[in-house]
Amino acid sequence: MKKFLSMLSVAILGGAITLGSYKLFLEKDYIISEQNTPVNTFTTSFNTPPPAALDEEGFTNAANKTVHAVVHVKNTTIAQSSPNSVFDFFYGNGGTQRAQVGTGSGVIISPDGYIVTNNHVVDNASELEVTLNNNKSYKATLVGTDPNSDIALIKIDADEKLPYLAFGDSDNTQIGEWVLAVGNPFNLTSTVTAGIISAKARDLNPNDDKVQSFIQTDAAVNPGNSGGALVNTAGDLIGINTAITSQTGNYVGYSFAVPSNIAKKIVDDILEYGNVQKGILGITGSGLNSYIAEELGIQNTEGVYVAGVEEESGADKAGLTKGDVIKKIDNIKISKFADLTGYLSSKRPNDKVNVTYERDGDTKTTSVTLLKNNTYVIAGLGLKVKNLSKADQKAFKTDSGVKITDEANYYQNQNLDLKGKVIISINNNPVNSIEDVKSISNDASGYQRNLLIVINQKGEKERYLL
Repeated sequence: MKKFLSMLSVAILGGAITLGSYKLFLEKDYIISEQNTPVNTFTTSFNTPPPAALDEEGFTNAANKTVHAVVHVKNTTIAQSSPNSVFDFFYGNGGTQRAQVGTGSGVIISPDGYIVTNNHVVDNASELEVTLNNNKSYKATLVGTDPNSDIALIKIDADEKLPYLAFGDSDNTQIGEWVLAVGNPFNLTSTVTAGIISAKARDLNPNDDKVQSFIQTDAAVNPGNSGGALVNTAGDLIGINTAITSQTGNYVGYSFAVPSNIAKKIVDDILEYGNVQKGILGITGSGLNSYIAEELGIQNTEGVYVAGVEEESGADKAGLTKGDVIKKIDNIKISKFADLTGYLSSKRPNDKVNVTYERDGDTKTTSVTLLKNNTYVIAGLGLKVKNLSKADQKAFKTDSGVKITDEANYYQNQNLDLKGKVIISINNNPVNSIEDVKSISNDASGYQRNLLIVINQKGEKERYLL
């Protein structure tokens, strides 16, 4: 009996210990976990607010505002077909002429019918036709183009005031900002796609002399969208859709638009001057990264390195020198060369900009007056020339000619030094200014012999057969 009571006491004691342990360690933890752990545990822990809902009403309003101002552009060109037979070839019948039709988009920018589009949409057109969102069609006339930026201006004469878009400020756009692309891909009129700004000041051809500065988005853009509108959720025109990068020719994830500040400046120039007015800083240079910085022996990996300053340019007069690193222009941060050229593309000669730069570890700011480009590259000869300054005219004792400011590596490899000399004749054609060079150089080619007569620094004439 005593043994039974001892075993019963042990059992009761063990059960009490077990129950107490459960209450103390297990049941208490479970209750705390259930009561005090909210559903959004990670959000609370990292102090991250829940993602904001997309402003669908903003998208709808922007789309409704934009589609009526975006038009369908049809470009008809006349192409010469190949000779149909050997008799056509020998007797001068070059085949038959046939019409080729291309299509794109455009954006109405004024109620009286001015439309901005891409140069490649209207290039070589013999006839232009514009169809509005209400299906009315009009003949269009070409006002002007700028192939370098791929912007063109056309006009229609409508019998009513037209809906139009106002240019927004593309400099104020932000990476990650929602945008809409509106156009006519594959002849599907009034198509709206959405995306975000993926990058700014994007240069698609970094090895090309013509530096570009596109807004990059992931809004779907396809053939036919060219010349259409890129707008923000307020419906402001912030870009003209221009290009995609694709191996198939169709959209694969990225599209590119000319910033509205550049497009507006080009349109204004065409209307006011008949051509594009370009204001230049007057430097040569390059963007920076770790490898370039190491080669140059500098610490900066962002900005534009000044490799040279053109004589009597705005940069020269403002005191910029080789070795300076440009970090900002006005309120625009300069991280790469396309940032610089993109901002300057919205400026004209005689505009003033504040340039912030670093020199020997010190940060300085100076005001630079942009000047008209007085230089020209003779591509066929690999020479860069500029008009003579008064100091050049006095030094070389001549009122005519152009000064060679740079030359291709070919000349150095051949132990020829033309830099700093003055060209007074090309292929027996007298040269007075770069305007003469532009017309003469059309006949100058790297595939034929070219005769240059120059004046050297001693005032002596030299002849070069290149």
